[in-house]
Amino acid sequence: MNASTSTASVTTAVVSQHVTSRVSLLAQLGGALLLGLVMLYAVGFSEASVAHNAAHDVRHANGRPCH
Repeated sequence: MNASTSTASVTTAVVSQHVTSRVSLLAQLGGALLLGLVMLYAVGFSEASVAHNAAHDVRHANGRPCH
């Protein structure tokens, strides 16, 4: 193996790793966006008492008073 072949394979590995990390980042951002939109949709169309009771139960589960 000569130096140019070794350099080419290292460069290919670095580019491949960069593309993989970018795809992973985009997948994470897309998932976070989708989760946020689903949460907004669910809360936006739920009744006020449902949203209040969900928040109320979470506060008690975390040991925080709400009243």
